[in-house]
Amino acid sequence: MHSIGILAHSADGAALCFLEMCRAAERRLGAHEHPEITLSILPMGPVLDAWERMDLATIVAYLGRTADRLAAAGCAFFVCPDNTAHIALEEPGTALPLPGLHIADIVAQRARTDARTRVGLLGTRWTMEGPVYARALSRAGIEMRVPPDAQRARVDAIIFDELCRGIMTTSSRDEYVRIIEGLRDDGCGAVILGCTEIPLLVTPEVSPLPTLDSTRLLAQEAVAVAAGDRPLPHWRGGPDM
Repeated sequence: MHSIGILAHSADGAALCFLEMCRAAERRLGAHEHPEITLSILPMGPVLDAWERMDLATIVAYLGRTADRLAAAGCAFFVCPDNTAHIALEEPGTALPLPGLHIADIVAQRARTDARTRVGLLGTRWTMEGPVYARALSRAGIEMRVPPDAQRARVDAIIFDELCRGIMTTSSRDEYVRIIEGLRDDGCGAVILGCTEIPLLVTPEVSPLPTLDSTRLLAQEAVAVAAGDRPLPHWRGGPDM
């Protein structure tokens, strides 16, 4: 089997992605079986100011250090279980040292397979307002909706103040449910959980809309690639998929 590299940027989402890879592989291969997986993460804190400035060159260089570690470890390809990080990874520049799966393309393809024509998106404010999902969904012929400004601010605050720090509260879950109800009322047929920590808080059982869980979809696709059911990716960063 091909070995998988996890290019992590936020800890909780990366941990969920790793565990889902192991569970997905076990369902496919049998008990206690999974491909070799290497997870590498640098702390997010040193580049949060760069995110505020949208200094994407600094961020992609920082993420590139992790990609170098994964390539040196012998990984055949990488996944980045951080939706926002793809804004930087899509920047033109030097190719990454190993190919990777693109989280937004995987989610968009699942939405198209599910015959969705309009979907809502929750994530960091950079993800909700940025180009990554808008481009991926447009390529798939799907409309995208995001919550209003004040709700986007709350979604973002809960991610950084709570979810990325392992804090889960009923009140925050209830807020997310109300926001998803608004997306449903806006004609969305599903909601993308476009921050890899959100599935820890919002499960399919409580969501008013069917969920497109970016974390688990990425992990499951990675296992399919590692097992040879899908070809190895060719994307090495940059805007070309």
